[in-house]
Amino acid sequence: MSSHVDSEATNEGHAALAICESLLIALHDLKIVTEQDARDILLDAAAAHHAAGGTQAQIERHEAIAKIIERVGTSGNAVPRRTGQPR
Repeated sequence: MSSHVDSEATNEGHAALAICESLLIALHDLKIVTEQDARDILLDAAAAHHAAGGTQAQIERHEAIAKIIERVGTSGNAVPRRTGQPR
């Protein structure tokens, strides 16, 4: 049963990431945020997870989440493009 719960949580995480990426693309395309703004949004989110407390397990989870967000924010693809669209 744990595997099913873990799989569902992973799927929910992937869905949340896809939604956030789409929102950042839309905000950038509408010229509401720059690519640097989008990167800063991601790095602020990572900082919030670094600062989060809780049990040791919760802190480790927050750190893992922060690392994922930082990878996206520093990869140069903070505002990913849809296939076929120029940067």
